[in-house]
Amino acid sequence: MRAERTLMDKIFLIIKGLFMGAANKVPGVSGGIVAFVAGFYEEFIYSLQKINLKAFKLIVNGRFKSFYKYVNGQFLSLLIFGMLVSYFSISQILDYFLEKKELYVWAAFFGMIIGSIYYISKGFGHWNKKTIISGILGLLIGISISFLNPATENDNLFFIFFCGIISVSGMTLPGLSGSFILILLGNYVLLLVDSVNALYYTFAEIMEADFSFISNPRRMNTLKILAVFTLGSATGLVTLSHILSYVLKHYKNITTAVIIGFITGSLGVVWPWKKTILKTDALGNVLIDSNGNEIILNYERFIPDMGNMESWWAIFYMILGAGILLGLERYGRYRSYKK
Repeated sequence: MRAERTLMDKIFLIIKGLFMGAANKVPGVSGGIVAFVAGFYEEFIYSLQKINLKAFKLIVNGRFKSFYKYVNGQFLSLLIFGMLVSYFSISQILDYFLEKKELYVWAAFFGMIIGSIYYISKGFGHWNKKTIISGILGLLIGISISFLNPATENDNLFFIFFCGIISVSGMTLPGLSGSFILILLGNYVLLLVDSVNALYYTFAEIMEADFSFISNPRRMNTLKILAVFTLGSATGLVTLSHILSYVLKHYKNITTAVIIGFITGSLGVVWPWKKTILKTDALGNVLIDSNGNEIILNYERFIPDMGNMESWWAIFYMILGAGILLGLERYGRYRSYKK
């Protein structure tokens, strides 16, 4: 049975949720990597796996305290709280820096992922024929996803529900970015920018006793889309966690090898030196979707010009990103040792 969490444990769990939420929103970065490196990935998966028929029966019978204990409620509630706060705070800061200093942000995340690959790999001493093949398979899948072309935006509610199921992959599968998958599906801006902003503005107006948004059809439609997306995400989170808990229990070494390969293959998604290719018509005019956003066709990656000081700063941020991640990992080991 797990020891009771101290106040500092609870604070750090919220901070981990903040990082996980921020990572989930950035295309190419996986919140699952945060969980994996921070050492709570298996507890996260196994806690979600407890949301099952037995948990539902406990709620129906009014045994809320038993339900809370059964699903590891303290852990999940603190982590999810941190993630929600992140979506309306840290992720907003990230959006700002992605707009103003995009190269340095991608460089820092690239460094963090390099650090996570090193961290996961150094403790994995189970390489054999099966795990090597699994690692290569994960690598090929990661590379393949990196170079897929994004689709156009689609607000069909069945498709939105499907997007919700797929998007949580970044929380449950280290290396697979749910945000990047949403870009490939064409709905990143609709679901993680427009919808989140609509919810933020709605809460702000409600706090001011302003309910005029009810008569705003576009706002109500966006909130409906967000509700369906959230329902899909919850469905996907519980479903994937059950699958992963079984896989981790019976095929842990193979799963870890696939994750290492997958994370390595997905590095192309966060390669800092890339240019966004926008969809244009025959005259070269940039095409706009129904919500007024430019349609992304793909990304053109290139080798940096090392005669440019900006490139050296990007490398510095890569090293800084790797250093931060490995420093947190070392601090986590130190805390575990002290306990």
